[in-house]
Amino acid sequence: MLIALISTDYPPLRTSAAVQLHDLARKLVLLGHDPIVIVPSPQKTAAWTLERIDGVQVLRVHSRPTRAASRVLRVISEMLLPFSMYLNIRRSPFRSVRWDLIVWYSPPIFFGPLVAQLRRTSDAPTYLILRDIFPEWAVDIGLMRRGPIYVLFKTVAAIQYFVADTIGVQTESNLAYVSRWARPSRRLEVLHNWLTVEPNTGCSIEIEKTCLAGRKIFVYIGNMGVAQGLDLLMDLVESIRDRKDIGFLFVGRGTEFPSCQARFREVDNVLFHPEIPAAEIPGLLAQCHVGLVALHPDHRTHNIPGKFVSYVQYGLPVLARISEGTDLQGLIEDYGIGKVYVGSSVRDFQILVGQLADDEALRHTMSVRAKKLGQSLFSSEAAARQIIASAGASEQIPG
Repeated sequence: MLIALISTDYPPLRTSAAVQLHDLARKLVLLGHDPIVIVPSPQKTAAWTLERIDGVQVLRVHSRPTRAASRVLRVISEMLLPFSMYLNIRRSPFRSVRWDLIVWYSPPIFFGPLVAQLRRTSDAPTYLILRDIFPEWAVDIGLMRRGPIYVLFKTVAAIQYFVADTIGVQTESNLAYVSRWARPSRRLEVLHNWLTVEPNTGCSIEIEKTCLAGRKIFVYIGNMGVAQGLDLLMDLVESIRDRKDIGFLFVGRGTEFPSCQARFREVDNVLFHPEIPAAEIPGLLAQCHVGLVALHPDHRTHNIPGKFVSYVQYGLPVLARISEGTDLQGLIEDYGIGKVYVGSSVRDFQILVGQLADDEALRHTMSVRAKKLGQSLFSSEAAARQIIASAGASEQIPG
């Protein structure tokens, strides 16, 4: 099958979306298919470029940068994104191909018009990988009100739901958010996040050469933004400085990263490091003892962060501060792979940190359970086969 795989993120970007799309594309190739990854690029020298990464063809088409500092400029760029991408796809070698399947990753929510046009010219089935329920989560945490801008974004999101033949959400509870889009011709299903387990080839961060050497390491990887609600986690780090056997390591990026880093310049129980290549994540996690997850306490839509999948796949117990009653809480507690805190007391949060730091046998048990869960629920091959099955096709390589 010739598959269009559309996203804003792909290596060399190091986001969770980029890692997931890279894993998915490689697995599709191994299953005998021909995915063409289509991503926007701010390059100005050409309308398009074509490269091959790990056996996958990547078509980068010129568009305005979507990671602008100004939210207004970012929204404008993202609104124009599907149209500029389509124009430059038309200038590429893929201008007249007939796709067998069109798959796209959301966020962002703006690919609907592009997918509609590609579907019209190919008559191909379409699959929406829906990872965020936007703009609902932005309203939950106070980033947006239910006014004209909210209505605009709801309309844009509705376009991508309308053009999808299948919508794959992260969790069972997310099905309720898109239930009104169910049709005999449109399937709604759970498509779990995925990650390919890679070998440990080392990491540029060597904890034993830092001030955290010899400590039990609680690690946080990935985005540090408003949606993560990191205030309580930062208060926790500050309050537990007297425990010389516990250290915190934050590796990532995001709007809150600079302010969090500045807060702890003179503290010796925490380190902040810019994001590292995905290939170094196994080497990083092998040096750590517990993986940290934080989501804003008002974040009511159900989310399974990519960092959580990484921790599980590589056998790290999880300590999560999230909203009560979420599917993520159920996963962690039902499978016994970590601890969940849903309150706002630093002292109570400290108790869970102490339990995980002090009980090596408990961490070992949780680690074994986490790896088993990762293999059964978050495999790249399972995700690839599920997406292919939506087109009514079977893989060329049997499982």
